[in-house]
Amino acid sequence: MTATAAPAPPATATAPASLTAVLVRLKLSLLRNGLKGSSKRKAAWITSLVFALLVGFFAVLGLAMLHGSAHAGTVVVLLAAILALGWTFMPLFFPSGDETLDPSRLVMLPLRPQPLVRALLASSLVGIGPLFTLCLAVGSVLAVARGAAGAAAAVVAVPLLLLGCVALARAVATANVRLLTSRRGRDLALLSGLVVAVGAQLANFAGQRLFQAGGLSRLEPAEAVVRWLPPATAVGMVDSASEGAYGIAAAQLVLTVGALALLLWYWERSLTRLMVTPDGSTIAAAGPAKDRGAGGFWSLLPEGRSGAVMQRTLRYAVRDPKTKSAWVTALAIGLIVPVFNALQGTGSVYLACFGSGMLGIQMYNQFGQDTSAFWMVAQTISTPRDAYAELRARAAALAMVTVPYTVFVTVVTAALVGNWSSFPAALGLALALLGAMLCTGALASARFPYSIPTDGAFKNVAPGQGGLAWIGIFGGMLFSAVLCAPLIALTIYLNVADHQSLTWMLLPLGVAWGALATWAGLRLSAPVVTRRLPEILLAVSKG
Repeated sequence: MTATAAPAPPATATAPASLTAVLVRLKLSLLRNGLKGSSKRKAAWITSLVFALLVGFFAVLGLAMLHGSAHAGTVVVLLAAILALGWTFMPLFFPSGDETLDPSRLVMLPLRPQPLVRALLASSLVGIGPLFTLCLAVGSVLAVARGAAGAAAAVVAVPLLLLGCVALARAVATANVRLLTSRRGRDLALLSGLVVAVGAQLANFAGQRLFQAGGLSRLEPAEAVVRWLPPATAVGMVDSASEGAYGIAAAQLVLTVGALALLLWYWERSLTRLMVTPDGSTIAAAGPAKDRGAGGFWSLLPEGRSGAVMQRTLRYAVRDPKTKSAWVTALAIGLIVPVFNALQGTGSVYLACFGSGMLGIQMYNQFGQDTSAFWMVAQTISTPRDAYAELRARAAALAMVTVPYTVFVTVVTAALVGNWSSFPAALGLALALLGAMLCTGALASARFPYSIPTDGAFKNVAPGQGGLAWIGIFGGMLFSAVLCAPLIALTIYLNVADHQSLTWMLLPLGVAWGALATWAGLRLSAPVVTRRLPEILLAVSKG
């Protein structure tokens, strides 16, 4: 009699894990594993965490000390609006800050939009940014919450404000995920420094205005409007409930919850469209090829080598991310500094020289932007005449933008400060400084070339070449000031000696001085470039 095999024990059925829990654990695992690979990354993350906690602690303490102040509601409502604005636009300028939760990575998984929205929202609450936002939210409600009604409203307002900020960031990132993962998205990341610079100038200007007569009372009209704009309505709700305006508080609560629901619905629609729409990045490649180099603006350039080099230089400024970032930053800051100083009452028409100086820096390290492709340029240079033609064309391409821009900045500055009598002298001095920087930029490009890395968004100098960059740029700027010393001395003399009627002479003198300096710099640099072609190629190929 054969023995029958005992039946296998039934498999224990395990409940499927929640998608929210899976993505939260995935986010934590990615953070933990990311810190294991590099000590520098670990140190940077720990430093960021400690800094965020310290700033958050003092922010909570400072906001709590506003409790009972007449302007506490104004401060915290506007702070909540600024916080939401930062969360809204931050993904556009720092797209790689949380790339682990890029929804386009999940397109091949059988996930439905609604559970995915909940899971991504929960996992987005893990990180330093949400922790810092939570600190500011807690401090904001502590500043305005009074009584039992205010405390109850504060308990609801903190998560609503935090969820509203995070949902704003995720909805914007999802709607623009094709942009953020493309070359244009990387260009936006490189322009983040410009955003910081403009924001710093705006904050400085606003701070000076607030310390004038009126103080925070100047912000009350803006606060009256902002407190009805979600998610700042969450903090406004706490203020209204504390003052006994329960109807207004209820309306603000409904508006906050409704806006959050509408935002989540928009996020879900964007996710659905992202999951089912094919990536059309290669559609243009299937179309007929277009000759974009013929006709239009490029037909205005001269024939031969000069036109080709000028076109290449200008295309670098438009297409290369780091060159574009340098150009846009120089154009913006060169206008911001004189304009903001004029608006603050401390401006001078001679600050227009700052704009020409910022643009003159673009002449430095001309061959570094070519990287290893400089070998093709080197093949076309065999005599100092060829090198001179190359440098002259590059300087001409810069001058096509910098000269009209310098005139524009000087006109705007003179109009804002109301000093048209000094306009010719300021413009002449600015153009002379521009010519001097084109001169020293050509010399620095020949003697101190360095490589510009293509991999890091914020690395503009290859390792080991930082000294070359500092010597070339700051030495050239100092030498440019020395070259313009006679004109600067003449300008000072005419103003001190009260010879205002003669300052117009500085305009033709400045134009001639700048042109002569540029010509001399190109002539002196050409033979150096011809002799040092192998060294230049080696220096610019390290990135």
